[in-house]
Amino acid sequence: MEERPETELISIPATPRVSTPEIQTPSGQRSPRPASKEAKSSTAWTPTSFISPRFLSPIGTPMKRVLINMKSYLEEVGHLTKLNPQDAWLPITESRNGNAHYAAFHNLNAGVGFQALLLPVAFAFLGWSWGILALTIAYCWQLYTLWILVQLHEAVPGKRYNRYVELAEAAFGERSGAWLALFPTVYLSAGAATALILIGGETLKLFFQIVCGPLCSSNPLTTVEWYLVFTSLCIVLSQLPNLNSIAGVSLIGAITAITYSTMVWVLSVSQKRPPTISYEPLSFPSSSASIFSALNALGIVAFAFRGHNLVLEIQATMPSTFKHPAHVPMWRGAKVAYFFIATCLFPVAIGGFWAYGNLMPSGGILNALYGFHIHDIPRGLLAITFLLVVFNCLSSFQIYSMPVFDSFEASYTSRTNRPCSIWVRSGFRVFYGFVSFFIGVALPFLSSLAGLLGGLTLPVTFAYPCFMWVLIKKPAKYSFNWYFNWILGWLGIAFSLAFSIGGIWSMVNSGLKLKFFKPN
Repeated sequence: MEERPETELISIPATPRVSTPEIQTPSGQRSPRPASKEAKSSTAWTPTSFISPRFLSPIGTPMKRVLINMKSYLEEVGHLTKLNPQDAWLPITESRNGNAHYAAFHNLNAGVGFQALLLPVAFAFLGWSWGILALTIAYCWQLYTLWILVQLHEAVPGKRYNRYVELAEAAFGERSGAWLALFPTVYLSAGAATALILIGGETLKLFFQIVCGPLCSSNPLTTVEWYLVFTSLCIVLSQLPNLNSIAGVSLIGAITAITYSTMVWVLSVSQKRPPTISYEPLSFPSSSASIFSALNALGIVAFAFRGHNLVLEIQATMPSTFKHPAHVPMWRGAKVAYFFIATCLFPVAIGGFWAYGNLMPSGGILNALYGFHIHDIPRGLLAITFLLVVFNCLSSFQIYSMPVFDSFEASYTSRTNRPCSIWVRSGFRVFYGFVSFFIGVALPFLSSLAGLLGGLTLPVTFAYPCFMWVLIKKPAKYSFNWYFNWILGWLGIAFSLAFSIGGIWSMVNSGLKLKFFKPN
């Protein structure tokens, strides 16, 4: 008679790392879809919470191995996040194969741009001490709110807040959140796209003039025609289907931003300074005028730190499980990006103010470089600098327009219950590009309103994340964390109102009239 072993060990082969169930999307990408049975979740429960050491202790070895293997499998696969099936059709969430490198590219592309070139203008109103202090405080403040947004992406187990407006609705209520967050985020995306068309078109015109010189034809393109050329280039690039697909474009944007920022301040400080230079803040005939000009300058500093309206969208492109949550690679990429952002913003602001002082023109350091040193710097270096700015504007247009594309397609798919075809998607993007172009032609001064734009959109970066942390995470009442975030949030709202008033005063004081204007 055959003897049987007393204990037969049950073993389960090591489970390979498996991603969330995916489907094929219209653009050929793969995107997670919800499992067939969604589990109910609460703030304190996870699929592996019942498999604790206390639970396992009285169980024999074979059963313990089974449960440990099961726990490993659930941590890898079964995060049971409730995903909206419509997300598999939309540009932001269509592809979820992002990583820390993509996060660094996108954050750097969104965080450095034409607004950095205006920082020396703010220093001309604030002076050395207040300028450096304001820039340092703003950088540290926005880095803290960036960390808050990264942590709140999956603050509730089983739920991912893939868009800034979704998180605002969860914190402030569906109706209030939409009202509070929709206007500034859309204004940031659409306003930035329009300003990029203006700056990109004007820079493209300057590049052509530098390269062509006296050999240009007698009938050169007008400024509006250069806007149209730049818009056409933006529309061609915008045909890339989703946020992950423009990672290469964001990499180009990041490299060009770092390069031209470095070239601009290095070329400026290497040249002889103007003889009448002064580092005293610009004086005004009245104290009220000085206060409003300082507020406008602080608004310019605030506008330099845009991009928080894209943080959740960037994080939404990453896969996430309980064992490998998305906030880990996102924060790793964001830290690298904001290190390079600091190496761009601070030298441009300090070096630009040192080179030109309060003679800095309102157009920023690029205009100062062109105006003061057009005959001192080789044409080749100037042409390369302007071309890099054009490339960066093209890249930034793509990432700032993606939330608008996502909104268009979300409206279409919710009505038709099917994904956008290639022709519908292309039509939306062509329409948006030309609408931005017509707004730029009608309001060609939009890119000069940095102070007002910074004031209006400041809550997205500096105020709302602090309120969201308190309302969602619910720290102990009257604790340091509770006081700290409430104070920061209300300070952000107060600064927003003050900077907006300063921006309006600056606009009116300079004689700017809100009317249709046709550039030369």
